[in-house]
Amino acid sequence: MLAIAVPIALAFYAGGPGLGVAAGALVAVAIVYLAVRAQPRRPLGAPPDPASRRRLLIVVSRPVEDEGAIAALARRASGEAPAGDGSEVLVLAPARIGFLDRWASDVEGARREAQQNLVITVASLAKAGVAAQARVGDEDLVQAVEDALGEFEATDVVLVSGADDEDPGAAKAAAELGDRLRPRFEHVVLSGRAAR
Repeated sequence: MLAIAVPIALAFYAGGPGLGVAAGALVAVAIVYLAVRAQPRRPLGAPPDPASRRRLLIVVSRPVEDEGAIAALARRASGEAPAGDGSEVLVLAPARIGFLDRWASDVEGARREAQQNLVITVASLAKAGVAAQARVGDEDLVQAVEDALGEFEATDVVLVSGADDEDPGAAKAAAELGDRLRPRFEHVVLSGRAAR
């Protein structure tokens, strides 16, 4: 409250009504700007129920075809249950839209790249014996996961990304997902073609 009232009162005192009204308008614009920029920080998804069937959401920001990474994802999909337990797997790839493409409303290239990531990843998982559905999501990783969890109640979420220099923003998204997700969460970082 003081951060709102003090600048306006000081402007009225120092410069009269004109400066006071201008300061009030600036404070109002700042409040609206901060309100629009604020992201809701509510928890995402439901906590995993040990009695429920495993539902794995795999979020890929790049194609996953490394044998070690695919084997780890296949183990994660089956968990402790025997093979054929009916685990559901959804692979989600965000459509990464470039700045100029967004301004030109040209999203087809980003969607095509996301679909290629999905095809490679789902085919690699199928080769390892894991059947998966695929979906292209929002360009923002956190928003894509939030949207997917609205329709697919995952018990586990795995984010597969590149190293920081190859995939900027993935570490920040992983940190936010780690804080907000109620399902179990894991971040797998692929460097080049090998998992680390």
